[in-house]
Amino acid sequence: MAKKDKVKILGEEWSDERVKGFLDVRPVAGESEDFHILLTAYRGMEVEKFGRFVSFYVEAGRDINAANVRGETLLHIVSQHACSEEYKDALAQAGAH
Repeated sequence: MAKKDKVKILGEEWSDERVKGFLDVRPVAGESEDFHILLTAYRGMEVEKFGRFVSFYVEAGRDINAANVRGETLLHIVSQHACSEEYKDALAQAGAH
């Protein structure tokens, strides 16, 4: 049986500064910075934290409809995931389409 490479920590406190820290994530070559930041936050945050992050992201003037190299927005990708309704709602409330 394969061992998990990281432990999931629930109930951990995330200050606004820690949440905003995801705005400083840099993309790999050729990828949209705005898309990479959103994707990294989605992958690394529980929905409550992600909802807070999205408001900071929009306030920072980032593009909520940024796309990856295949033309997919984060809303498109998240919509394909099970149990993602609250993430989709957070994106949609911020203007994602």
